[in-house]
Amino acid sequence: MKHRPIKASILTQNLSHNLSRVKKMTNSLPTWAVVKANAYGHGLKPALTAFHDSEGVALLDMEHASLARELGWLGRILLLEGVFTENDLDDVVNFSCEIVIHHEHQVTWLIQWLGRQNSQIVTKFLADCPIWLKLNSGMNRLGFKSAQYGVSYEILKQMGCTVHHLTHFANADDPQVLPSVEDQWEIFSKATQYVEGLKSGANSAAIIGHPSTHGDMTRPGIMLYGASPSGKYDDIAHLKLKAGMNLRSEIIAFQELQAGDTVGYGSQYQAQKNTRIAVIACGYADGYPRSAPNGTPVWIGKLGNILDGQIAPLVGRVSMDMMMVDVSNIPYAQIGSPVELWGELNPIDNVAFPAKTVGYELMCGLANRVKQEIL
Repeated sequence: MKHRPIKASILTQNLSHNLSRVKKMTNSLPTWAVVKANAYGHGLKPALTAFHDSEGVALLDMEHASLARELGWLGRILLLEGVFTENDLDDVVNFSCEIVIHHEHQVTWLIQWLGRQNSQIVTKFLADCPIWLKLNSGMNRLGFKSAQYGVSYEILKQMGCTVHHLTHFANADDPQVLPSVEDQWEIFSKATQYVEGLKSGANSAAIIGHPSTHGDMTRPGIMLYGASPSGKYDDIAHLKLKAGMNLRSEIIAFQELQAGDTVGYGSQYQAQKNTRIAVIACGYADGYPRSAPNGTPVWIGKLGNILDGQIAPLVGRVSMDMMMVDVSNIPYAQIGSPVELWGELNPIDNVAFPAKTVGYELMCGLANRVKQEIL
């Protein structure tokens, strides 16, 4: 049976390569490899395989923590949003997770939960489940302000918890916007200067641009998957990161336009001269951005060898299942010619940026109907 030709390939060797680049940039500091959102759309299983050299993985929910253990992950697991109910702490112990605590109610839950446990469970929790206390240094999303932070730290230490320290930068990818990384790191450093524990602040953008914030354990996310935290590929081109995902399809039809002809819904593209249009089996129901404008790059390869090819411009509005490109200058294009929508040959940021979004969203928004293979 011939299936619709669109397919996403997850490139585990490239993911591993990206982790090694992070290690080199940070003098081999320990890492939390961020695998939330199903490893940014790449799948938890291949990500765990690829990131085997990471000291730990960071994710959001207990379901994926459980799955990680089922898949054989023996390293550390960090729950980035902590627990959502007091009862979640049972599973924290069962799966030996470390948890972020960012609000007073989580401290209260922990006090109440520990008070109900036998000594064996309490001992196991204190030994296996360190706390990462989150400081709100200016992101104003999660975390304690400085005055509350010290109080919460003392409460947790009195309970016998191992406490580490964490913050998150709002604008590490844009030095022109306040609060600056430097301002946030100063607030974090002052709040944690007299306390015990590891410190973690550097996300991908800070790893790349702010080495003074690398701390004791970094938290790379988007860069592990080969995309730019700023949304601009030129900002990471020198880092030698590799795409973690190839999204590829094929040409399924052609149209010959005369000058003045339009193509697609809304007739938003009008040919200025005779134009050869290729129709590709990919649309917004597959996860390609409907907002992509005319001129968004699409890689067209030669039949039998996608590496031998060139960029063609998108034309017309992306529809549910199809999109069109101008191949007037690509004489080798034919039915079945391979196409890369984003990946190793056509960086995902170069698709996301003109569509006024970011590579994160395209990765995470890949549709279930797109078949995946793990390479």
